[in-house]
Amino acid sequence: MAPKVLMVAEKPSIALSIASVLSGAQMSTRRGSTEVHEFDGMFLGSRAHYKVTSVIGHVFRFPVIRDHKIFQPLFKIGQIQILQIFSRHRYLRRNQTRRHLSQEARGCSHLVLWLDCDREGENICFEVIECTGFHTSDGRRIYRARFSSVTEKDILKAMNSLVDPNRDEALAVDARQEIDLKVGVAFTRFQTSYFNGKYGNLDARVISYGPCQTPTLGFCVDRYLQITMFKPEKFWMLHPYIMYKGYELKLEWERGRLFDADVAAMFRNRLMEDGTMRVVRVSEKLESKGRPSGLNTVNLLKVASSALGFGPQLTMQLAERLYTQGFISYPRTESTAYPSSFDFRGTLVALVHNPVFGGYAQKLLTESYNKPRAGTDAGDHPPITPMRSAIEDSLGNDAWKLYQYICQHFLGTLSPDCRYRRIKVEFESGGEQFQCIGQLVTVKGFTSIMPWLAISEKNLPDFAEGEKIEISKVDLDEGNTSPPDYLNESELISLMEKHGIGTDASISVHINNICERNYVQVQAGRRLVPTPLGISLIRGYQCIDSDLCLPDIRSFIEHQITLVAKGQADHSMVVQHVLDQFRRKFSYFVKQIENMDALFEAQFSPLSDSGRLLSKCGKCLRYMKYISTQPSRLYCGTCEEVYYVPQKGTVKLYKELTCPLDNFELLLCSMPGPEGKSFPLCPYCYNCPPFEGIDTFFGAPKTGDSSKLGKGVGMPCFLCPHPTCPHSVIAQGVCACPECSGTLVLDPVSAPKWRLCCNMCNCLVSLPEGAHRISTTQDKCPECESTIIEVDFNKKTTPLKDGATLHKGCILCDELLHSLVEMKHGRSFSRHGRSGRGRGKGRGGYRGRGRGNNKQQDPKMSFRDF
Repeated sequence: MAPKVLMVAEKPSIALSIASVLSGAQMSTRRGSTEVHEFDGMFLGSRAHYKVTSVIGHVFRFPVIRDHKIFQPLFKIGQIQILQIFSRHRYLRRNQTRRHLSQEARGCSHLVLWLDCDREGENICFEVIECTGFHTSDGRRIYRARFSSVTEKDILKAMNSLVDPNRDEALAVDARQEIDLKVGVAFTRFQTSYFNGKYGNLDARVISYGPCQTPTLGFCVDRYLQITMFKPEKFWMLHPYIMYKGYELKLEWERGRLFDADVAAMFRNRLMEDGTMRVVRVSEKLESKGRPSGLNTVNLLKVASSALGFGPQLTMQLAERLYTQGFISYPRTESTAYPSSFDFRGTLVALVHNPVFGGYAQKLLTESYNKPRAGTDAGDHPPITPMRSAIEDSLGNDAWKLYQYICQHFLGTLSPDCRYRRIKVEFESGGEQFQCIGQLVTVKGFTSIMPWLAISEKNLPDFAEGEKIEISKVDLDEGNTSPPDYLNESELISLMEKHGIGTDASISVHINNICERNYVQVQAGRRLVPTPLGISLIRGYQCIDSDLCLPDIRSFIEHQITLVAKGQADHSMVVQHVLDQFRRKFSYFVKQIENMDALFEAQFSPLSDSGRLLSKCGKCLRYMKYISTQPSRLYCGTCEEVYYVPQKGTVKLYKELTCPLDNFELLLCSMPGPEGKSFPLCPYCYNCPPFEGIDTFFGAPKTGDSSKLGKGVGMPCFLCPHPTCPHSVIAQGVCACPECSGTLVLDPVSAPKWRLCCNMCNCLVSLPEGAHRISTTQDKCPECESTIIEVDFNKKTTPLKDGATLHKGCILCDELLHSLVEMKHGRSFSRHGRSGRGRGKGRGGYRGRGRGNNKQQDPKMSFRDF
């Protein structure tokens, strides 16, 4: 019997490419957690049966710590328990990936790992090994495929040179994750619990700290401080003009500029007195501008930001997509040097038929291309190169722009250098030296395909040494020194690379984090302007412990992690050593937090001075203030309590009705958009659900002290299972949602365009328009157990006979009502065919209306085309 070989890739698209190449596209495919491609072929000289499948990124992750004691101010970093649990991917249920890999590994004698060839990929290799159980079995072999693209050539080459997975690199990733999580969680949760709810216009749900994120922010704030502290100075520059052989030339002063107006005026007078310029020297020199070396990730991010206007996060998303589609090589690399075995001719041939670059590629092949400049070999992947031809229509506008640059850069590396003549003419007048420079390109070279790097040409007339030329005019230009501009993303990436902040894979993530957390704002020219919150944070760290925001500490950590990756340091010892240092820093930070708080007090207004009066507190019966700035919340000044509300939509008082459970006045939240749902909520129930088993749903931030917020933050009335409350899902729920396990609930303020909204997804059902009133009843449909609704039609538009206006019925079973309803943002809402979804327990363990008696089929309710 032929041995079975299991191959695991990092993404389904890569698994498909590998299987297609190795099988010659002769394979069978079946669905699982991810697709499994099967075929027969040769493996290490013998016949074998292949199974090729994939994970979707990491199988395990370090979880968010759920121990509520973590909010205590003086907890110790080392006491945080870190466990690896399964990640929840949007396409997979918990534990499903492991079960899938374990099942596919049964009966297989060989495991080949096709994960991305970087440290993260190496780490996922060992997650896959653990899931398949190969590391505990005797006689079964594990191989690692090393590849830089998903082209046929690279896949076949990788299959013929399988190696062992590198455990040291995997442990280096574990070390970084554990350090970053423990340190980040410690500082973040302490800062958040200390500041959240204290200031009204503090626009952040989470005040986070990260060993990479914070130094990245520090660079932006340092530049901001340079700008604000800058004091401009006046300066003067002398610019004489001459007319010669039809050219008007502006000469540059050797002194550059002076900061004394009287001295500058003196030199101008001396020039005016002399009146002539004498040619002192004419020199000519052949110079060249070197072609670029290979393209690595950092340079790609910088060019994409400065030239294409793409943020680092978008750039990496586009590059990843181009890679998985086989258009470019692996986009995460630190190397700018091509390996000696790189097939430049093959890559050029792949571009020959491209309608944009084909002619230039053919020219290089015909005229013999140049060997690229020597770059840096980081030992990971070759530089980013195009692997096959593409056109704009097949990629889309943004992906095409990035692909176009990658092609231009690659072709530029194989082009000749740009050569030009540089002519320098030196002059003297009144004892002062002046000059002008001309440039004439002789060989365009790589600038033909990368025109933005072209040399600016400037023609000069022929001058003879000793010749005297009359000065036509002399300008004394006045100016002011100016501060540097805000950092742009390209400059920030350069600083991060220089100081060892982040890796080629994570730089974009750190920049995206400081933007998403409202520490900086991206303005015109992709410039990063710090917000008051970002500035206050960095200045606070500088007051307490400047190490916390300086790049040196991250460089130290990266150095230690690199030692782990090289097998020169023990993983657990490095983690323990770093955490010991941060434990002491954290203890000192907690004791000195008042220094940072003083900066926050100067920048932000107290909670008691913010917001507007909105609704009554159920405890003290006094009005609470509504603070609309993020995170939106209510504040009771008497009870000194904060109640979070949904973070999207508008919030207003709901008819001065009160919650029967706690006497708090109800609010009505209206989500944005013409078809956004509206729903009532009790501020207290929303933050502290009175029923066990209610999960978190509607976007209240899980920040601050969990003992104040409650376990199930986010329960509006349409999720409340209270049996007698007139606003609960029991009273207002009508039937099961056809799209999910939720319940369709009557929108209480949707008149005259009455509708039902799902309490869990965006499904909408339009009810009869123009009805005077629509309400739920306590009766249930005998056929499907949906709630009977009562409709009071308008007298002029009633569909009832004899001008009657009042009608009761089930929207699913009543012929009249069912003909008047319409599904929106969902699938069809038909009466005949297969049974609908949502027939069973809803979320939180409660049964909503319309969930019946567990019938397997309900002919009265189906959703066609579902």
